[in-house]
Amino acid sequence: MNQIDLKGRVAVVTGGAQGIGLAISQRMLASGARVVMWDIDADKLESARASLSGAGPVSGHVVELTDDDAVASATEATLAAAGRIDILVNNAGITGGNAVTWDLDPVVWRRVIEVNLIGPYLTCRHLAPVMARQGYGRVVNIASVAGKEGNPNASHYSASKAGLIALTKSLGKELATKGVLVNAITPAVARTAMFDQMTQAHIDYMLGKIPMGRFVQVEEIAAMVAWLSSEDCSFSTGAVFDITGGRATY
Repeated sequence: MNQIDLKGRVAVVTGGAQGIGLAISQRMLASGARVVMWDIDADKLESARASLSGAGPVSGHVVELTDDDAVASATEATLAAAGRIDILVNNAGITGGNAVTWDLDPVVWRRVIEVNLIGPYLTCRHLAPVMARQGYGRVVNIASVAGKEGNPNASHYSASKAGLIALTKSLGKELATKGVLVNAITPAVARTAMFDQMTQAHIDYMLGKIPMGRFVQVEEIAAMVAWLSSEDCSFSTGAVFDITGGRATY
């Protein structure tokens, strides 16, 4: 593992209790950061905190990320405990299952948009001003190659990730002179618990699109996030970083 220096930094990782978020939390700790995981699942959050406690300073808050008041409260609690917030990784997300657009339940469609797009908007709404006042910050949004290309039978997920890419570009420009950089990464699919929400046909479709012939590993995603969260990333903002094994080359 190459060493990335995040010593003295405080990182908020949403959806940090499992899957990609847990790998990101681990990499942040290994890089010297203090990690605060925001997650909706209290049991998984406590389990993740306990498993990571030997790696460095880590804590968690149970947060419904689509609730503005809940995000505001989590922000206040994190600042009270840590004194600052330097890094925000918007990782929390859901797939909402698979079906053609006209067969997807509107309730499910809206929930995917709420979690995958409104949630990151709310965290940025509260944390971006904190970082701007500090004169330093890094925001990394976990989008998806689906947001670039649009996966069939996943219009809700694809639309939410396309929106997250656009949010990244807008916010990056707004904060460009304030020492706060905002970037997104667009992974191909990783083998995580989200597979449980997908059909096997959809999983096979996504694997078949990757020239490297394998799924991305969560540790590979975490490594890219760690660099984007560091001072070494100093002249990229509003950008989209590909990690798809050659599926998308733009």
